[in-house]
Amino acid sequence: MAENRRSKLITEGPQRSPNRAMLRAVGFGDEDFQKPIVGISNAHSTLTPCNAALDPLAQRAAAAIKAAGGMPQTFGTITVSDGISMGTEGMKFSLVSREVIADSIETVVNAQRMDGILAVGGCDKNMPGALLALARLDVPSIFVYGGTIKPGHHDGRDLTIVSAFEAVGQYSAGTIDANELLEVERRACPGAGSCGGMYTANTMSSAIEALGLSLPGSSTMAAEDAEKAESAARSGEVLVEAIRAGRTARQILTREAFENAIVVVMALGGSTNAVLHLLAIAHAAEVPLTIDDFETIRTKVPVLCDLKPSGHYVATDLHQVGGVPQVMKMLLKAGLLHGDALTITGQTIAETLADVPDAPPEGQDVIRPWDAPLYAQGHLAILRGNLAEEGCVAKITGIKQRQITGPARVFDAEEECLEAILAGKIVAGDVLVIRYEGPKGGPGMREMLAPTSAIIGAGLGDAVGLITDGRFSGGTYGLVVGHVAPEAAVGGTIALVHEGDSITIDADTLLLQLNVADDELARRRAAWQPPASRYPRGVLAKYARLVSSASLGAVTDL
Repeated sequence: MAENRRSKLITEGPQRSPNRAMLRAVGFGDEDFQKPIVGISNAHSTLTPCNAALDPLAQRAAAAIKAAGGMPQTFGTITVSDGISMGTEGMKFSLVSREVIADSIETVVNAQRMDGILAVGGCDKNMPGALLALARLDVPSIFVYGGTIKPGHHDGRDLTIVSAFEAVGQYSAGTIDANELLEVERRACPGAGSCGGMYTANTMSSAIEALGLSLPGSSTMAAEDAEKAESAARSGEVLVEAIRAGRTARQILTREAFENAIVVVMALGGSTNAVLHLLAIAHAAEVPLTIDDFETIRTKVPVLCDLKPSGHYVATDLHQVGGVPQVMKMLLKAGLLHGDALTITGQTIAETLADVPDAPPEGQDVIRPWDAPLYAQGHLAILRGNLAEEGCVAKITGIKQRQITGPARVFDAEEECLEAILAGKIVAGDVLVIRYEGPKGGPGMREMLAPTSAIIGAGLGDAVGLITDGRFSGGTYGLVVGHVAPEAAVGGTIALVHEGDSITIDADTLLLQLNVADDELARRRAAWQPPASRYPRGVLAKYARLVSSASLGAVTDL
């Protein structure tokens, strides 16, 4: 397949002479026209620490590809910073960027008839965006993660970006002063790399490793360590081998591979965003996967790792005790992974893990022993009820209060809710409802890290509930429920909630219920009118017209 793509572009007779003439201008010689053309999509950017160290990785990969007999061609893809745009209108473009990244990689690789693609990315949407493209393209493919940031340190504790968000809530609650807030801000992000806990970036890098489209052990490396650049070079070599073997993305992205990825996300305690992104990637790969599959798998898989946001450690700590391969070996030994699933190296998962110890090292508690997990079952639960007929996603481990029935405090935008929290207007027992923040309604399905962090900072993390048709950052924890579908903008029941209505969140029975009589809901539904869009033109308008429900992965190509 790869050979045919290349030959159609540059090797078919004299009519291809102009094509070859242009390639000579970018460094091709006579002998290079017989080599596979390998794309390198490079998301390098100084917008965010997540992507600030990607360019050297792309260069190392390009050199390795050339040495292995391929012809690398590098092109850029966009990124936006979730952490910097969080809590602003800018965050509406975050999930949109996933589609832009996917579309741009697909466009370049197909237009130039490339034989394979190596994608380099760092921030949250780089990874699912790249994987969407690789799944659509179905050419030999590999992903290179830019690496995680090392933790900051202050007053004897590790810091991450979430520490800064929570410090805002602590400052507003009067538990820290302005000087302490400034010190946390100064020290939270000490260098390059993606956010350090098992937030969305590290969750998705780990999921991609479990899928088999990145190298073993690469998903938890620190961005600034030498092994990350060495891994990028090895990734280039492996990709050239895969091109020669005709080993394409969809040979790896099977149903079994997706089940492996979900199992690993559960064992790690990963981000709720993994549900959205894995559904979307499976759709692109034409693999049947539903939101209910996550619930089925959750009940079988223990949480093995004590990682932030709800735990104590960061991704670099996990890496030091064996990383994702160590976790996967434990899961494989327990019969929870498909060991015969193929990886981009040509080895199966079982072959890849053959030399990994069966148990984690002694004297550490980042990875718990199999017989003493952090939690007996996975943490990402799918709740249903009249408030979420298509389902919604909640983290249900690490919380003291697993059920709440309380009065609804209704907000039609994230900013309104944050203002109320910071002003001390939220009290224990409240159930906050943030709506019109879904894929269509936002548009863009913003993450609610600012309100949830403010709740934690105010000391209300175990005393209130929060539901939204938007998303949550991987750094969120507490009794919070996101991805509520159908969303408010399409007339989902969340649009019908009134201030003071009774709402029940029950993590044990997996229920999200508006305790209002059916006839009253029918009356409200008949009177409901969708709000006018604030974005009649431009990228958000296009996105809102195309995007599907969160329960389908918020894809734009149904």
